[in-house]
Amino acid sequence: MTNDARSTSPRPRATMPLDGRRSVDVVAEMYQRKQGDAEWGRGRTFSLVYPTGRADVDGVLTEANVAYLFENALNPLRFPSLATMERDVTDMVADLLHAPEGAGAGFSSGGTESILLSVLVSRERARERGVTQGNIVFPESAHPAFAKAAFVTGLEVRPTALRDDFTADESAVAQAVDHNTVLVVGSAYGNPHGVMDPIAALSEIALENGTAFHSDACIGGFVLPFMEGLGLPVPLFDFRLPGVTQISADVHKYGYATKGASVITYREKSWLQHQTFRYDLWPSGGYRTPSMAGARAASPVAAAWAIMNYLGRHGYEAIMNDLVATTSRFRKGIENLPGLRILGDPIGPLLSFTSDTDDVFAIGDRLDDRGWCCNRVKEPSGLHMMISPLHQAYCDEFLSDLAAAVANSGESRGIGARYNDED
Repeated sequence: MTNDARSTSPRPRATMPLDGRRSVDVVAEMYQRKQGDAEWGRGRTFSLVYPTGRADVDGVLTEANVAYLFENALNPLRFPSLATMERDVTDMVADLLHAPEGAGAGFSSGGTESILLSVLVSRERARERGVTQGNIVFPESAHPAFAKAAFVTGLEVRPTALRDDFTADESAVAQAVDHNTVLVVGSAYGNPHGVMDPIAALSEIALENGTAFHSDACIGGFVLPFMEGLGLPVPLFDFRLPGVTQISADVHKYGYATKGASVITYREKSWLQHQTFRYDLWPSGGYRTPSMAGARAASPVAAAWAIMNYLGRHGYEAIMNDLVATTSRFRKGIENLPGLRILGDPIGPLLSFTSDTDDVFAIGDRLDDRGWCCNRVKEPSGLHMMISPLHQAYCDEFLSDLAAAVANSGESRGIGARYNDED
């Protein structure tokens, strides 16, 4: 299987069958269709899913999902257990990020929604000080969700240049900020290269200009605190920096919850009012949603609550200790192969690498042929690996296949850096 598996012929429109099919046939076809999907369960996929490879963890997640398979998190009056678990999760994340007393946090479906809510809140707060034509300043390496949020909220985007080490250039950020800036962004750490932006310097720029600062820890929120707990050097990125006003952290990444769980935390609880929609001009009475969705799946809330309580800080630190060692094995193995070079200085379990002697995308094609799914990055061209605990068992196999791919790279099939866009 390759990561360019697309049909060039028009797809006929599917129609609902007149008569229902046997459940055994439906389920069998479903599993048959999965045969073309990325084989994440065999450690072949370096993004999108974050498996621990532990049966006990998978068991807890399965139980939590089954227990809340049919509930609706839209209405906490009918499902108070969901409301209390959601508050527990947001409180625990806020504590993990050293949020001060009086902070507030909200649960969302993922990093994109957390970022969208953060941008919405920042726009509304800026309007209170008279800003009507706002802009967002973020480094080019920031997640596309910030540009998407700006599109939705009607804000101007101001991407800024990176340094040679792929971190944000604080001088470029400072030049882009003006009195209409509603939000400055830094990644802790970023998706393309796994490097930490200079969060302290960037948040100070925001503080000096009286604007909000978002420390995007969607990836790092459940990595950096536990690395710090292990005594590893981690630059400050959270609310211990006075200029940081909000932080996003995904529980469904390195928090190991199943998909649909993220938290956006604000320095002040009162700011949550700006992301909360209320409406009572309809016959059913008061309607309130604290996020973008109305009806919401309940199982992600339950899964996040269950896994955080099951593992606890020490459990996360134990996983992180092994994950740091696994990442080091991958890094050393990559660096020992002729021509390969790690891009930047990644801090956590995310590596991107290039080749100074061969077409790295051709190397990626050969890995595709062997069933490995590595995303591509550009400027410079590279291959991207987000490493999970499950990969520990497959490190040697990957490095062996990578060595073979380097030795027999050939020509690229022309598959460029495309995260999920088929066009």
